[in-house]
Amino acid sequence: MVRVKPFAAIRPPKDIVTEVAAPPYDVLNSVEAKKMAGEKSLLHITKPEIDFDPILEDHDPLVYDKAVRNFKDWQAKGWLKRDAKECYYVYAQTMEGRTQYGLVLCAHTDDYASGKIKKHELTRKDKEDDRMVHVRIQNANIEPVFFAYKDNDILNKIVAQAVAKAPEYDFIDENNFGHKFWVIDDDKTIDQITRLFTNDVDAFYVADGHHRTAAAARVGAEKKAQNPNHTGDEEYNFFMAVAFPDSQLKILDYNRVVKDLNGLSTEEFLKALEKDFIVKEEGTGIYHPDHLHNFSMYLDGKWYSLEALPGRYDDKDPIGVLDVTILSSLVLDKLLGIKDLRTDKRIDFVGGIRGLGELSARVDSGEMKVAFALYPVSMKQLIDIADTGNIMPPKTTWFEPKLRSGLFIHSLD
Repeated sequence: MVRVKPFAAIRPPKDIVTEVAAPPYDVLNSVEAKKMAGEKSLLHITKPEIDFDPILEDHDPLVYDKAVRNFKDWQAKGWLKRDAKECYYVYAQTMEGRTQYGLVLCAHTDDYASGKIKKHELTRKDKEDDRMVHVRIQNANIEPVFFAYKDNDILNKIVAQAVAKAPEYDFIDENNFGHKFWVIDDDKTIDQITRLFTNDVDAFYVADGHHRTAAAARVGAEKKAQNPNHTGDEEYNFFMAVAFPDSQLKILDYNRVVKDLNGLSTEEFLKALEKDFIVKEEGTGIYHPDHLHNFSMYLDGKWYSLEALPGRYDDKDPIGVLDVTILSSLVLDKLLGIKDLRTDKRIDFVGGIRGLGELSARVDSGEMKVAFALYPVSMKQLIDIADTGNIMPPKTTWFEPKLRSGLFIHSLD
């Protein structure tokens, strides 16, 4: 079972929460962040390269120093204040009429090391290293990770009781997504939540934030090695997460665009696809794949349906059944010569939140030659893969809404 604890969040006063709260560090590039960031925005802490003119590289030592100074300044100015006691919190997000309710808590790094915090993606060392530096220099988890856990009726009831009260924060962001936040400060309820996770929740599943999770675990291990009196209960053993019941989450599609047809003409490429797919032209209107093993393709101003032929996938294999596996094997590798999705510069990825119109726009502009849309992965598939110790291909899942940064911060002191 997983180990959790409450924490005293460092967070903005209610009257300036919309000025402080910001998109996650990896959603905006530096130019976009500089345009968006107001005076109090957390982007000055998560992307402090925007405070320089011209904008510096985000790995510049001056940028790291600026991040630390800004975090201290925000607290000195009262834009971020630490709660008086350790609490749990509820964070609700609403998108297109669907609301998901997450418990804001601290998870233990030992659970990551032992596999109770389960991942479904590989991490890149360079990105881990970058996130590790940020945790180390701030001695804090500035941004949370996004966990799922299997539904628990009693935890659901506790959350329902908490959200029946007026929220501490309640606002709509620039994407028209709703954000609400409640504080659970009742000692009896806090103890009950801790016991329920300890006794009844067997695992956390990393939905979004694999690099932040790995970085937090590495910082915890680093501090453990530096402390001869380590007990495992120190605050540095814990890192901040928002944990949602799996039934409330929805995974969006994660699509692909490719620069060329690997030397094939359009006719040759379509003919080659017919060896593994039923290829049907759908015209100029956007075609959405509507079931597993059905793909959408945009090429030369037309949309196509690609239906994988029987025998081209393995429904008994948690990886072989995935549409990203089918597309990677039968199209990207076999026909287009793309062997490594993480390093090949001929391919790019487009989150489903942008819509399929983004795919056709990038092809029509001449930047890309062909685009592929996939049917979204289900939460059951994600959990099956994590439970069996498997790893999904890169860029398989896209969760939306993203967790808003700046609503809560966890100090490692």
